Amino acid sequence: MPARELLNDFAKPLFLALWLIAWVIGHSTAAVADDNRPRIVAFGDSLTAGLGVAAEEAYPARLQRRLDEQGLRYRVINAGVSGDTTAGGVRRVDWVLKSRPDLVILELGGNDGLRGLNLDETKANLERIIKRCQDASVTVILAGMKLPPNYGAEYTKGFEAIYPALAKRYRLTLIPFFLDGVAGSASLNQADGIHPTSEGYRIIADKVMETVKPLLDGRQ
Repeated sequence: MPARELLNDFAKPLFLALWLIAWVIGHSTAAVADDNRPRIVAFGDSLTAGLGVAAEEAYPARLQRRLDEQGLRYRVINAGVSGDTTAGGVRRVDWVLKSRPDLVILELGGNDGLRGLNLDETKANLERIIKRCQDASVTVILAGMKLPPNYGAEYTKGFEAIYPALAKRYRLTLIPFFLDGVAGSASLNQADGIHPTSEGYRIIADKVMETVKPLLDGRQ
């Protein structure tokens, strides 16, 4: 695919998604004037945005329902942008922080790995996002990712090692593998083999809830 077409494929949805996120954040006070719940921001790529499924089936919406069912008064904001990389995350972290979240679930890096980007740069970008969030007194949950074995043992091992290393250094709660129990299953993934189905997102939301709930208990 020509570079120009590739840029358009990624740029158009990215710009639209950024505009929508900015609109939601900018209008959140007016739209929900009585909604004073602390916020959880799901910050990621297409796996967070819910590419290929209805908005209410993506994991952030499912997480919201689980919180509501358990009487945990938090508002979940979906800040997923399809095609986003860790570099893109660095560029929009300040937009995310404008919503004044208490907690950020950081799910980025998968697109870096699938494109074979430099591992040091991926790690450095994630560090920038984490530091920016922590400087704003925001709790970060880091979602780990893995790559298919065809990317080579050295690269895949180096990629996977980024997440536990960052979690240890910055004392983060780590989801070891965001797609655990879903990746590799034909029945839980769409035809592309990458993006979960509605049922796949149900499993992800349940596991994210298991991670999030202990951090929320006692805060309210």
